[in-house]
Amino acid sequence: MAGELVLHGAASEPLDPALLSLIAASLAFVGFHLVMSHPLRPWLARLGQGGFMLVYNLVIIAAFVWMIIAFRAAPTGDLGGSGELGWLLASALTLPALVLFLGSLTPRNPSMPSPGAEAAARAGPGGVFIVTRHPMMWGFALWAIAHLILWWSWRTTILGFAILVMALLGSHLQDRKKRRLMGEAWLQWEAQTSYWPRWSRLGAAGWRGWLAALLAWAVLTWVHLPLAGIPAGIWRWIG
Repeated sequence: MAGELVLHGAASEPLDPALLSLIAASLAFVGFHLVMSHPLRPWLARLGQGGFMLVYNLVIIAAFVWMIIAFRAAPTGDLGGSGELGWLLASALTLPALVLFLGSLTPRNPSMPSPGAEAAARAGPGGVFIVTRHPMMWGFALWAIAHLILWWSWRTTILGFAILVMALLGSHLQDRKKRRLMGEAWLQWEAQTSYWPRWSRLGAAGWRGWLAALLAWAVLTWVHLPLAGIPAGIWRWIG
């Protein structure tokens, strides 16, 4: 029976209802994101750009809120953890994740649904797009991998896996959609960029990009304790 599902294989340890809710919410969040952005997009386009964005945002926000509520209700620290080495690796990964994410927030991002997307693709890559043509998604992926490495709790593992799937599969599907929508412009962009990150080129973000990411990293890891109840980043060691 559903109520007898277990995570550790022992009948005496049924799956927490909050974790079941988190799994369902994660499936909804990732599923709606991928389905509405790709196979259902032509049908939803009949609503017009404004109508599509309204429906899309309402559904995604609802699923995201569900995820957060279920996540906060789920048990914390119920796995063995990967120790201080895990925290070091996770903390290190979240810095380039922010470099990629913040660097993607530019009008020159061809992945964005903006009128200038085709022109941005034809202009050629710069900044973090020299690293990968999907810096935002790889930022999410690195964040997810960092939390999977921690092996801290089932809730962080479920959430991390969901975000990782959404980021990597979503960016792959975006390539297919953009080839169809933008044709030669996107093919030209693909020829000059890479799906898989070229980590040796992270310096292309420039000192401003790294400084902004470092400041954001310091703030976000500092608020991790009041928000999540667990010290993260450098604050885990200096208090």
